[in-house]
Amino acid sequence: MRWLQAMVLSLVTWGAAHTASAHELDPGYLDIREVESGAYQIFWRKPDVQGRAMMIDASLPRGCTPHTGPAPQFDGAAWVSHWTAVCETHLSGQEITISGLQRQSTDVLLRYQPLEHGGTTLRLTPVETSAILPDTPSVARIFWTYIHLGFEHILEGLDHLLFVFALVMLIPSTKHLIGAITAFTIAHSITLALAALGHMSVPGPPVEAIIALSVVFLAVEILRQDKATTGLATRAPWIVAFSFGLLHGLGFAGALAEIGLPDSDVAMALFAFNLGVEAGQLTFVAVILSVGWTGRQAIRAFGSISAHVPRMANMVVGYAIGGVATFWLVERLHGF
Repeated sequence: MRWLQAMVLSLVTWGAAHTASAHELDPGYLDIREVESGAYQIFWRKPDVQGRAMMIDASLPRGCTPHTGPAPQFDGAAWVSHWTAVCETHLSGQEITISGLQRQSTDVLLRYQPLEHGGTTLRLTPVETSAILPDTPSVARIFWTYIHLGFEHILEGLDHLLFVFALVMLIPSTKHLIGAITAFTIAHSITLALAALGHMSVPGPPVEAIIALSVVFLAVEILRQDKATTGLATRAPWIVAFSFGLLHGLGFAGALAEIGLPDSDVAMALFAFNLGVEAGQLTFVAVILSVGWTGRQAIRAFGSISAHVPRMANMVVGYAIGGVATFWLVERLHGF
């Protein structure tokens, strides 16, 4: 059984390491807001990396004074700076560059809000470190940008993925699994929309702590599968999925609040972001089911010992998920 212990320890360590390095994967955020003709209010947020600002900088065109901002100040989560720039020509059609981004493993979200039309959100990456500010926001571009942002957010949200993974492990019936995933989708879509449109407001830290607790709850349910008594998640998984899905939706809304929604296409951008989240979630479920099917085929080759493998796998997965989620829970409660 030593290999089981080693696997659990490795997974818990990996989860803890992922949490410790999470800031390095946080996106930067640059907000350029035109306050009067030729004058722009700039907000620049850089992720924290081991107590220091990430080595990236936002540069406006040379015709702007100043074209870079003051030294950033730490606000408890990231490094931020504010300044007002006066530009000789309008920024629409001009290039914005994030220097140093090519050496990082994260993105920068660029929010541009000129006076004459609604704002737009662009995404800069280590491969594409600069962007031309559009004269007018393209509906198609906004739609695909927010789909990509939603898809990327769910695949980088390890707590959300572990919750979905635990549901897949807990529900053997395909019919019941589809019902639970559908309930989870409906629930988080409701709270995401309500929070993003300003009809609901819940502090972020408690939500993040309860999301971690939801993963712990499912881990315990996985470990109870061999017991004589079954838990609520086994008897009525859609109820558990829907209930916790409401909380996960608030977590998605927190991420979307940092990105911002375009003033002219709020509903469309919200729909696209949620569509991206669902696409990422379904992709993750498809990968899990494919790996699970392949694993079952391989296990059958072991003959008599194959009957013990599912029980051992449940124990390993249950303790691993529970250990990582408990670490998150304690860390997030401490963050209060």
